[in-house]
Amino acid sequence: MALYSSSTGVAPARPLVAELVGTFILVFVGCSVAVAGALQRPTAGPSYDSLAVALGFGIALVAVVAAIGPISGGHVNPAVTIGQAAIGQFPWRSVPGYLGAQLAGAILAAFAIWLCFGDAARDDANLGATALADGVNVGQGLLTEALITFVLVFVVGLVASDPRVPSAQIASIAVGFALAAGVFIGGPLTGGGVNPARALGPMIVSGQLDDFWLYIIGPVIGGLLGAFVAAYVLRAFQQEQEDGGH
Repeated sequence: MALYSSSTGVAPARPLVAELVGTFILVFVGCSVAVAGALQRPTAGPSYDSLAVALGFGIALVAVVAAIGPISGGHVNPAVTIGQAAIGQFPWRSVPGYLGAQLAGAILAAFAIWLCFGDAARDDANLGATALADGVNVGQGLLTEALITFVLVFVVGLVASDPRVPSAQIASIAVGFALAAGVFIGGPLTGGGVNPARALGPMIVSGQLDDFWLYIIGPVIGGLLGAFVAAYVLRAFQQEQEDGGH
């Protein structure tokens, strides 16, 4: 099965379990690094910094996509799921189950972080929940989330569908790097959500729901744009190949 495509032929529950566990791993790893940095908990030497947070999310996504891609497509992000469905690369009938599994995985990850790091993780670090930085207004935040999610889903659309790309070998690396890039950009402004499930899980468990809608609408808009632009670029290439073959 191609990465990010339909899971036809796989037992229906297995892709949902894969998406739940995959999203759990992504949020648990990335937000744990964010919490450790916020609480100044060192591993050896200084505590984690902003660089570690972006790398934590990116590395976790590389591992997750490589692990569950053949089972569920490795979406672990509602913006990816909706974008792929909108361009016909994923069945709409499977979207609600995927979104539910992704949100459940993120919520479970937030509880796991609370258990591992204690009450300080929730009270002082909000379990790594995203939030607008001082001086960043809602419009800037919405635009930032849309743009960084556009980058991620554009990359997903091309590495998953371009026949020239050996998806099984490089898709996970490309997508993980795209997520890290998004967090590098968005981190200082919005916390770098890029993913409604990743944002909502810690928000719900920590009770910090300020501007929660921004982290849904921004990524969904960016994801749809990224998916359609990637599909357009790929179709243009395919048309050139067909015209060249005549």
